[in-house]
Amino acid sequence: QVQLVESGGGSVQAGGFLRLSCLASGYTAYMGWFRQAPGKEREGVAVIGPGGGLTLYADSVKGRFTISEDASKYTLYLQMNTLKPEDTAMYYCGAGGSWLALKSDVYKYWGQGTQVTVSS
Repeated sequence: QVQLVESGGGSVQAGGFLRLSCLASGYTAYMGWFRQAPGKEREGVAVIGPGGGLTLYADSVKGRFTISEDASKYTLYLQMNTLKPEDTAMYYCGAGGSWLALKSDVYKYWGQGTQVTVSS
């Protein structure tokens, strides 16, 4: 069992930036960030493979968000730049994936989430 704790969410204006962090209690090969807005399904934002060599992004965040990891600290990051109101959602860290995929059902472990709110 791996426990995940997200942090770094907040309220910003459009065009601003935030950096999310996810501290894991242990190592897992595939991790990622997902988000869920009210009334919508959870969607994959960015995922990363072992060693950080492989990444996958949702089209809606390509060029604006960057996923990275510090394996020595069991920490996953999501740098979010040029934020838009449509990025407003609860952001979740997922871990324990079997392969690199933006599908949430691939991942076994989940954090409680951190809220990101972007105002226009």
